Amino acid sequence: MSRFFIALLPPQDIQDYANEIKQYLADNYASCGAQNSPPHITLQPPFEWVDVDVQPIEESLKEFASKQKAVPITLSGFDAFAPRVIYINVITSQELLTLQADLMAYVESNLGIIDEVSKTRPFAPHLTVAFRDLTKQNFKAAWPEFKQRQLHFEFSGEKLALLIHDGRRWNVKSEFTLLSTS
Repeated sequence: MSRFFIALLPPQDIQDYANEIKQYLADNYASCGAQNSPPHITLQPPFEWVDVDVQPIEESLKEFASKQKAVPITLSGFDAFAPRVIYINVITSQELLTLQADLMAYVESNLGIIDEVSKTRPFAPHLTVAFRDLTKQNFKAAWPEFKQRQLHFEFSGEKLALLIHDGRRWNVKSEFTLLSTS
């Protein structure tokens, strides 16, 4: 049984920036959990796949990606799921909402992958920099530092990534290029 999730990964320079923030939060506020995955925007939450053969997932995602347009992504400032999680805010766009909803419907109908929790709450795109291992006390110390901090990036979300858990951290297993918008 392997655990996977599907995400949009930002370009490398933005990943590097987010990883610096994660390292700062680990060094100064003892929150290391966010370092267990590359910076990402989750589209399909973690799921388990019984079969050792992931080819059906990869073929299905390749097919899905080939029919989807790249989506414009704007990262703006920081926000939080108090009292534990700090994240880089992803501006919710109709294109991103549509991509996420279409992906979840696609993997449900084609692969039988269903996330019941996601069906009961709205999609809240974000890029986590301090995870649930951030104590309430450290959240209270870190949040004032980040809530006013300026950050602005714009990029085209052009690749879906299938991430696999190796027992310690999440790693990119494969990537699938979306149609170019140009």
